[in-house]
Amino acid sequence: MHSIDSPLAVVRSVRSSIAGLKILDIGCGTGNFAGQLAAEGAEVVGIDPGVDAIRAATAAVPQAKFFEGVAEALPFDSATFDIGMMINALHHVPEMAMQTALGEAARVIRPNGVVIIVEPLPTGNFFSALRLIEDETVVRQAAQRAIETATLSGVLFRVATLNYIRREVFRTVDGFLDRIVAVDPSRREIVVQDESAIRAAVLAAAEHNSEGSLVFDQPIKADILERA
Repeated sequence: MHSIDSPLAVVRSVRSSIAGLKILDIGCGTGNFAGQLAAEGAEVVGIDPGVDAIRAATAAVPQAKFFEGVAEALPFDSATFDIGMMINALHHVPEMAMQTALGEAARVIRPNGVVIIVEPLPTGNFFSALRLIEDETVVRQAAQRAIETATLSGVLFRVATLNYIRREVFRTVDGFLDRIVAVDPSRREIVVQDESAIRAAVLAAAEHNSEGSLVFDQPIKADILERA
């Protein structure tokens, strides 16, 4: 039995060996997770709407293939992949397109494949610290509704739901803010406009470890789904 503490551990919980699997990373960003999969021997394809993200991913993981595109219109043939992954990505899809995106993920996996959706929940002190910069309550809730709708409508069948805590530790508030802005550079302007209040909110939300570093926990929900 694998301890579930990361997206990679979620994959390992459903496939004993990752080597040789063809895996699509939808919303791949700069390729961090794609790199982990490639290191395990997977044949990785990533897609993301961000041109700069795709450039960075291509440089970071040259053995993988990366494409610019959106989750709701995947440029791949049906039944191409063993696993389709969305890591912290579904809530970034426009709400009206979330069902289409899930349908696309179902379309491109093989009949014995799985779709894995890993989403942060609108709880935990990491979320509390983020809210003054960007309140994702509505979009995170919408992502969970979209998953439920996809299962109820017969697009996907839920095999399992796994939950874990993603813990992140920062020496300073600046470290936390750099992490948040790296995900979405447009957040930098928000931080600059209200920096004092945001720094106070981050400190108020943080727990502290024995070294005095700031500790943030983010509850994560991972849904493992098959084509219905």
